[in-house]
Amino acid sequence: MSISMHDASAGVFVKMLNNLSAILDKAAAHAKARGFDESVLLQSRLFPDMLPLTKQVQIACDAAKFGVSRLAGVEAPSFADDETTIEQLRARIAATVDFIQGVPADALAGTEDKEITIPLRGGAQALKMKGLDYLLHFAQPNLYFHVATAYGLLRHNGVDLGKRDFLGAV
Repeated sequence: MSISMHDASAGVFVKMLNNLSAILDKAAAHAKARGFDESVLLQSRLFPDMLPLTKQVQIACDAAKFGVSRLAGVEAPSFADDETTIEQLRARIAATVDFIQGVPADALAGTEDKEITIPLRGGAQALKMKGLDYLLHFAQPNLYFHVATAYGLLRHNGVDLGKRDFLGAV
């Protein structure tokens, strides 16, 4: 049995983003139950030079939307990166999921060998790689890194989370 590029990309991205949204639900409930402003969680960091929770969620969404858009050769939606509440972050996740689910599976078919170009910041030369390498060694790891970091930030701040929250329904 083989796995399609759609299942390996869109399927994985949607599942992890939905898990992230559920994790944020627990974060909002935790803040409400403890009587503190959720912005405390949104600005939390594991170390001063790390990006805060809000940015972790934004980048997780970007990893997923660009993962699919670059493979499919379609324009990714642009988000303003101006979310200040958990509900706004959940809306961003929902918009990202809607975009991914709107890309037809056949647009991702046969993209294993497609050349993918990844622009880099600061004028650095863009990375180029084949579609399957891009998916397995760049897009998926980026998504997992930022979802795991968001999970870790919330767990560190007392939100009652476990491995099943990260993995979702199996």
